[in-house]
Amino acid sequence: MVIMHQMPQPRLGPHPQHPRRRPGARVPHTPLRPRWTCRAWCQQWPCAQARLLLKAEREGRMASLAIYLAGLMYEAMHDLYCLNPNDGPSPRALFERFVAWNPFRRSAAEVEEP
Repeated sequence: MVIMHQMPQPRLGPHPQHPRRRPGARVPHTPLRPRWTCRAWCQQWPCAQARLLLKAEREGRMASLAIYLAGLMYEAMHDLYCLNPNDGPSPRALFERFVAWNPFRRSAAEVEEP
């Protein structure tokens, strides 16, 4: 039997404040930790709406968004593996979910030096 107060607590890390809740708005599309589901739609976070809001908030600063999402991916890995260490999501699945959709990606041709 697992006693709830003995379960590991989520560590401090990048706080998922984006997108911020606006006055008069409905339930925000922010992550519900430690399960990392959308508060509004109960889907895996970031949901489609959260992705749109994150892009809009970081418009013109896509590198900043990539760094922010990578930090959240790290925190999600920790939380999700602590919740279910034997059947957690694969690292590739978490990368696809958190980082790969970000438009700030350069092709290998752009990275290679001439």
